Amino acid sequence: MLAGLLMIMGCQLLGEALVYLLAIPVPGAVVGMVLMLIGLMLNGAVPEGLRGASEGLLRYLPLMLVPSGVGLMVHFELIARDWLAISLALLASTVLTFALTALLMQKLQSTRGGE
Repeated sequence: MLAGLLMIMGCQLLGEALVYLLAIPVPGAVVGMVLMLIGLMLNGAVPEGLRGASEGLLRYLPLMLVPSGVGLMVHFELIARDWLAISLALLASTVLTFALTALLMQKLQSTRGGE
């Protein structure tokens, strides 16, 4: 489990370092997750230590959502003032995501022979 936590923290540290050194406008944690994904794809399997560490962290995932909920309550006046723009942006982005996902799925199925 310690090895798994070290892998997670190492990927995040490497992601943060790359973002800092290359001035990439993406959060370091996201770059770290992409690096871990690449490593897992190259490895072909999830190491047992990493599996145990990630399952342990997932148990506490709901606690990580508390700060966002608090942020919503702190900025309630701002959200209440701009609710229409926020709602339209959410609706447009959801529709666009569904449409792009459907197009991508269609494209992938046609290249694989419609399995």
